Amino acid sequence: MSRVGRLPVKIPDGVEVTLDGGVFKVKGPKGELSRRLHDAMAVKIEGNAIKVDRPSDQNIHKALHGLTRTLISNMVVGVTKGFEKSLELVGVGYRAAKTGAKLVLTVGYSHPVEIQAPEGIDFEVPNPTLIVVKGRDKETVGQIAATIRDVRPPEPYQGKGIRYAGEKVRRKAGKAGK
Repeated sequence: MSRVGRLPVKIPDGVEVTLDGGVFKVKGPKGELSRRLHDAMAVKIEGNAIKVDRPSDQNIHKALHGLTRTLISNMVVGVTKGFEKSLELVGVGYRAAKTGAKLVLTVGYSHPVEIQAPEGIDFEVPNPTLIVVKGRDKETVGQIAATIRDVRPPEPYQGKGIRYAGEKVRRKAGKAGK
């Protein structure tokens, strides 16, 4: 049996969970999330815990078992604590600024790059070389962070670019001199 899938998801105080049809909804202090779950998985709300069961031991059901439980857990954590990803800007003159709900990046192009924050996502710029993406949906936070990183991915020769906080960039040697 799936080690992740069989663990119950605890419902913290102040979180409201509903299941109607195949749509799972979670409401908490940071907002509301809903997601359509796979029809094969049986989700039960028992007291202050959520349990996920699978119908058989087929490979597809084994995979969906752990996935469904993790998606539910991420929704509960998202509406209580939220998620965040940090990005660092490395390079001379590389900087970020927040203007309203937009993030303005100056990363070596002839023009500044603007990224609009989608609904439910907040940008924080504690200093010009650090960006923090915050939100209640883990998938959206990760996707927006990846979109920001794709504006100027770190390059292997000088290490300049936008990288995740703590990311190690594999460096290459430059041209050999005579």
